[in-house]
Amino acid sequence: MATPTHDVSLDGGEHVVHFYDRDSELVEAVAAYVAAGFSAEGVAIVIATEAHREAFALALETAGIDTAEARAQERLVLLDAATTMAAFMPDGKIDRGAFHEVVGGLLRAAAESGRAIRAYGEMVSLLWDAGDVVGAIELETLWNELGSEMPFSLYCAYPAASVSGSEHAPALHQVCHLHSSVLRGASEKDRRVPEADSTRELVAEFAAERASPGHARRLVLGVLAEWGCGPALLQDAAVVVSELATNAVLHAASSFSLSVTLDGARLRIAIHDARPLSTTAGDSGLSPQRTHGLGLVEALSLRWGAEDAAHGKAVWAELRAAGESQASH
Repeated sequence: MATPTHDVSLDGGEHVVHFYDRDSELVEAVAAYVAAGFSAEGVAIVIATEAHREAFALALETAGIDTAEARAQERLVLLDAATTMAAFMPDGKIDRGAFHEVVGGLLRAAAESGRAIRAYGEMVSLLWDAGDVVGAIELETLWNELGSEMPFSLYCAYPAASVSGSEHAPALHQVCHLHSSVLRGASEKDRRVPEADSTRELVAEFAAERASPGHARRLVLGVLAEWGCGPALLQDAAVVVSELATNAVLHAASSFSLSVTLDGARLRIAIHDARPLSTTAGDSGLSPQRTHGLGLVEALSLRWGAEDAAHGKAVWAELRAAGESQASH
């Protein structure tokens, strides 16, 4: 899901990532996120560079929040990103146990107050900018581990310029699917719909786990929003990805690869799993029968189908990339 950066309102357990164009954009969004937490009587933990901490504090003060009092009441915790990261990277590598002790201990202490917790962190950005992309992905994963232990909202941020470029695409896709939402800058360039002769493609791999269809859906929604697609297409694509990915995991009992191609006026979504179409009689691997889920896919699509492919099968659907939902025609 893509969310306007000026209206970041998260429920406990949400983990969003913001690829921002300008520091002013980030400061406005993070200050609004923290201020909304204060309005709900929550606790905010901000782990950022000195420059950003100072800018956030100034924006909060401008919004009428007494940051000195909030810190004295332990409702606002401001920590340096590099110093905090050094505490769980003693040898320059992430120590999982130390992370759970340092950052997890901080969150557990805040949770004792009974207040809702909103955390903001840019340690992942420091790792990425230092060339440790694998470390940034590992740290995002560790944050998710903490999220499964206790409820809190988490807002991460990367400069858009740092993650741009085709060489970063695979890692960027992995970062996106580790988050529940993707926030983009609001510039007209980011919102522009691709020209008719342009082609954009997303490819990602997922394990045979029940959570994988949800991860795939969130990744696709974030990327399509980044490509400038409208809400009707996002809604239809979410249904198609969910249904096809769920079939791969539940009925084919398989890991799966996802490919999404936006080519002019059409969006093609394909799921490739390890179970071929040509199965024995009575096997439920596919036979693309008109189940309730595939009936929805058929209703939303211009066309759809299934075919044997290398090492399994591919099930695909094509959606109109402009205009109203297919179901409304």
